[in-house]
Amino acid sequence: MGIDLINTIFGMKVRQARTEAGLTLTDMAAQCDLSPSYMTEIEKGRKYPRSDKIVRIAEVLGKEYDELVSIKLPPSLSYLESALSSSIMQRFPFHEFGLEAEDLVNLLTREPDRASALLHAILEIGRRYDLQEEDFLRAALRSYQEFHENYFPELEEAAVRFRAEFEAKYGLDGIRPYTVTAMRQLLEKAFNCRVEDKRIPSQPELSSYRSIFIPGKPATLYINGRLFPRQIRFLLARELGYQYLGLKDRTTTSPPEQIDSFAQILNYFKASYFGGALLMPRPSLTADIDAFFSQSTWKPQPLLDMLDKYNVTPEMLLYRFSELIPQYFGIKLHFLRFHHVGQRFHLIKQLNMNRLLVPSGIGLHEHYCRRWLSVRLLTELDGQELAPDKPHTGVQLSEFLHSQDRFLCLGFSRPLVLTAGVDSSVIVGFRVHADLHYTIRFVDDPAIPHAIINETCERCPLTAEQCYERAVAPILLQAEQDRQARRVALTQLASSG
Repeated sequence: MGIDLINTIFGMKVRQARTEAGLTLTDMAAQCDLSPSYMTEIEKGRKYPRSDKIVRIAEVLGKEYDELVSIKLPPSLSYLESALSSSIMQRFPFHEFGLEAEDLVNLLTREPDRASALLHAILEIGRRYDLQEEDFLRAALRSYQEFHENYFPELEEAAVRFRAEFEAKYGLDGIRPYTVTAMRQLLEKAFNCRVEDKRIPSQPELSSYRSIFIPGKPATLYINGRLFPRQIRFLLARELGYQYLGLKDRTTTSPPEQIDSFAQILNYFKASYFGGALLMPRPSLTADIDAFFSQSTWKPQPLLDMLDKYNVTPEMLLYRFSELIPQYFGIKLHFLRFHHVGQRFHLIKQLNMNRLLVPSGIGLHEHYCRRWLSVRLLTELDGQELAPDKPHTGVQLSEFLHSQDRFLCLGFSRPLVLTAGVDSSVIVGFRVHADLHYTIRFVDDPAIPHAIINETCERCPLTAEQCYERAVAPILLQAEQDRQARRVALTQLASSG
């Protein structure tokens, strides 16, 4: 639900003037010959009265008509005005969090001067870290997923219904996993969507896209033919999700070039979830996960076998883990995807149901702890000669230096197909508690490496002798220690005088 800026500013001015005049809402309504409920709607920005009513409101408040109806605000409220008129406020999915847009407006306009100052600070923080509107929408989606523990029964059931409706009708009975050919034919016959895989690789300007969707009759899904077959299978499965679920508001490209609404990013997620559920059916995969967890010692082969059984990539498999494990095994987890570019490591994607200390903000200019499994898998990838579709695997018991929180982490790393010189790692991590070994039996395997980890090198107190993986000196830690020393000296000076 969007915000009507004119209504909102008018309501804010009326409420502020009423408060200054010492009038209750009931008194104000009576003097204006309006009902208290209508007066409430005006102040909340839901209603805009006729001009004759505005004249009476102005008289009661001792204000000029033009002053009330003007959308100009004093300089102290300029940031409030810009926030209320921003596309973020118009596009943010308040309803997904049980809110109406007016609820936030009420909070912001209760103390407009202070709210404007607060928004000024928030905007400055956003500029400092170069946050875009898309970043806020993606953060909203992550919060939405984490609130639901990333499990959506309606999408799971939609995948079940799809198989029941289409497998027999289009000759897919017993074809598991679905082949690229079968899914292409299904898109073309059932949904009038043509699939083309030669155009993108032939145009250098488009070569970084995995797929491009052009609506029409028929619609066309252009797929980057340089991708591995298992990546193409997911793109086709996701497109089947778009078509079967009737998701019309969508991005044209994958990865998205531009996000125009929260609906687009939510539909992208829904279609992707459906695609994963279609390629990795819930009953089959939960049985495989249960068998994997039942190992008394760590063995990566069952993970590799699952990649081959479902013909999916490491990211697809572990992301599907994040959907099923919290629901069916009662274990919260976190999912991280990192890229390694040159000397830097970048956090690309995350789900954080563990409330893990992920330094995604400060990590913009700092160096992630090199002992994280996500980073370790990428450094171990250097110099390895891997088959194009066979990733490097690893496991680690990670313990945070200060909190002593422990996490069992496992994952993969591999080179990216479309981006030369960039490696990618994906991991899932489970918080270790006293009962975890009842579900994941190999958690106590003494052969699993144990690592003391921190957030970033700049903040880590471990010495060079204690951590030879350190990337840079602990300059921020030293700066904080210097500040503490100054505070102690000031306190001592004050007490001695």
